[in-house]
Amino acid sequence: MKEKQSSEEPYEVKNSMWNWRGYSIRYQYSGSTGPALVLVHGFGANSDHWRKNIMVLAKSHRVYSIDLIGYGYSDKPNPRDFFDKPFYTFETWASQLNDFCKDVVKDQAFFICNSIGGLVGLQAAVMEPEICRGMILLNISLRMLHIKKQPWYGRPLIRSFQNLLRNTAAGKLFYKMVATSESVRNILCQCYNDTSQVTEELVEKILQPGLETGAADVFLEFICYSGGPLPEELLPQVKCPVLIAWGDKDPWEPIELGRAYGNFDSVEDFIVLPNVGHCPQDEAPHLVNPLVESFVTRHATPPASVSAASLYSSN
Repeated sequence: MKEKQSSEEPYEVKNSMWNWRGYSIRYQYSGSTGPALVLVHGFGANSDHWRKNIMVLAKSHRVYSIDLIGYGYSDKPNPRDFFDKPFYTFETWASQLNDFCKDVVKDQAFFICNSIGGLVGLQAAVMEPEICRGMILLNISLRMLHIKKQPWYGRPLIRSFQNLLRNTAAGKLFYKMVATSESVRNILCQCYNDTSQVTEELVEKILQPGLETGAADVFLEFICYSGGPLPEELLPQVKCPVLIAWGDKDPWEPIELGRAYGNFDSVEDFIVLPNVGHCPQDEAPHLVNPLVESFVTRHATPPASVSAASLYSSN
């Protein structure tokens, strides 16, 4: 019989691969008891961005962090292989997240999401509402480059710029300039208020997967993705409880605009994280981890009408 880990011992974080629709998906996991949590990273990041959260949360939860397809050490299929049908969309990633819960977690789960990961979590909860028990959105992307948020007179210029990046050598040259230690460090120092948290370890964990074959095509495809859902379109459709937390020093997603999301019925609270930037889970885990624990504790009792065993027994 396996000995129970003491609360003082660090919980081991294991890496594994999951086959999803013929693609290899990397994920990390830790913890053996308690409610399931799935941590969803943002644009250009990967499951290592939750390295300060997994071991702490694993003391009383089953914790999983996943590399969305196209990111981290998951496969990066070439978007051109899908011809005119976009592949790197929130619908694709939401399907991946829901299937992960059914195939790997084999249970309902709480989604803890950062930046564009918040759109993935919301879309997943809308598509299969029986899977998500509750969701925390950390500085969810406002999607300010979405076509609906651009003035009509600016849209042709945006399309021309996107075409330049996607279909000419300019895009690959741009990515080559971005995918360096110096550039990654500078970008992180923009979005972290406490720049002492931008360590060499963090820079390498963000950069290295971005040097893999196919990463440039995925990067360029996503920055040219100006369609798909907006948070304000998904939040009214979500059935599970949602908590929004926002670092008030985020230069990319201004809290003044984000506050409006707190008015939706599905959102139980909007919490300001003082002096924190765009990635609170990594910059201020001492604030985020207790927030996750208290939220999950409040919502961990499943409704009598839902049987997780019946949902996943066939998988």
